[in-house]
Amino acid sequence: MRIENETLFPPTNESDVVLSVRGISKTFPGVRALDHVNLDVRAGEVHCVVGENGAGKSTLMKILSGAYSKDEGAIFFKGIERSFASPKEAQEAGIAIIYQELNLIPYLSITENIYLGNELQRGSLPLLNWPKMHAGARDALTPLHLTIDPHTLVMNLGIAAQQMIEIAKALHHRADLIIMDEPTSALSLNEIEDLFTIIGELKAQGVSIVYISHHLDEIFKIGDRITVLRDGRNVGTLNVAEATSEQMIRMMVGRDLADQFPKVTAERGAEILRVEGLTRHGVLENISFSLHRGEIVGIAGLVGAGRTELVRAIFGADLIDSGRIFIDSQEVLIRAPADAIRHGMGLLTEDRKQQGLILGMSARENMTLPILRNLTSTPFTDGRKESEVAQRYIKSMAIKTPNEEQKVINLSGGTQQKVVLGKWMAITPRILIFDEPTRGIDVGAKVEIYNLMNELARQGVGILMVSSELPEILGMSDRILVIAQGRLAGELSRAEATQEKILAYATGFVEQTLQN
Repeated sequence: MRIENETLFPPTNESDVVLSVRGISKTFPGVRALDHVNLDVRAGEVHCVVGENGAGKSTLMKILSGAYSKDEGAIFFKGIERSFASPKEAQEAGIAIIYQELNLIPYLSITENIYLGNELQRGSLPLLNWPKMHAGARDALTPLHLTIDPHTLVMNLGIAAQQMIEIAKALHHRADLIIMDEPTSALSLNEIEDLFTIIGELKAQGVSIVYISHHLDEIFKIGDRITVLRDGRNVGTLNVAEATSEQMIRMMVGRDLADQFPKVTAERGAEILRVEGLTRHGVLENISFSLHRGEIVGIAGLVGAGRTELVRAIFGADLIDSGRIFIDSQEVLIRAPADAIRHGMGLLTEDRKQQGLILGMSARENMTLPILRNLTSTPFTDGRKESEVAQRYIKSMAIKTPNEEQKVINLSGGTQQKVVLGKWMAITPRILIFDEPTRGIDVGAKVEIYNLMNELARQGVGILMVSSELPEILGMSDRILVIAQGRLAGELSRAEATQEKILAYATGFVEQTLQN
């Protein structure tokens, strides 16, 4: 392991270094995001940057891509000291970034997205040279094995294809360095393998990749070196071939995580939720199951199987065509989320930024949204009561925010997830639905979320947990429901569940075996 010197010093003399970052610092109001960070990226390598949420990874990448300005330090790119005032300047220099939330314009075509800001004209005429641009877009797609018509609107493409368009756009602009921020967060296993193949081909062409991921298994598959950040500082740089997951976790969180899934089995109480024959034509078909107090029931299945659609239907976010829902053995009618909330049900959505939070509002405002009526005795909200509620959950859930008025857009992913959970804790929930509870958050924050789930179960809350990560499903569930093609394909107890059995149900292999 090589521990980085935290003082500013000139670029390394290594001839194959394409990017050298020295002593980069950045401060936001109340937060020291980066503190004299150093980073070297060699030509044709995949350099992974890891760390807990709030470690400074995204801030560093935004500085490198021109989205943020640095307070201190120097950036040397291809041997020249650079300071990018905008993403366009960074792009013109040869640095491209692919964000976790893709940066394409959905209502424009592939060609329009690739050439955006660099359109070609027909000679001196004020007309766009569409034939040449479409041909150029096809050329950009070819190295990625994409045969999509460049006239296609981006909104008609899947997430994996959109990600490839981002890469094609970067290559079209002759990027020497591509930054990928959580590129696999919304991809299926097959799509991830396709992405890894493309990354290998880019490496062979001499393109450098800075790869950010919370999935340590991905880093061991494709990474060459790893730089670990913690609290805005360098912890060290490792060769992947010499690193272990335990070592990386210890460096990231500053402590050992003896148990990645700290499951505590709570006493199983009475049935709190029962679903009978839930059907939404073309999406869900005749699904029935129950949930007990103190129980965590995992919902597994392949991407597109109907897991999210199922919990949205139970919560009233999507209308159903038929089926019955019982809470405490009493049938209830849930036609909208307000009905679910009234019955003590909360939903932590798959996409917390788009559906779970109002990013421009404070932690206090987000956490008290579902109970504003309870905090209002006049035409105005009682600010003192609202503050008391927010402070209660900030303290009890150890939410890392300078104060309750901090806008959630400025909080880390793990902290944002806790704010969403705090919002539902404020209603004193009886049933909580977690849809991808740890997506996009680091290993340390994951353990904190799991511990909160354990405590809720101990208090008698019934929990449904949708997850694409089978280790998470196996590690935290008391029972597991497997959804396939909108139907309940199987149910497994904690004792009998394995990855192989879950995948057999999810792919229809069990059903095929029974039929044969």
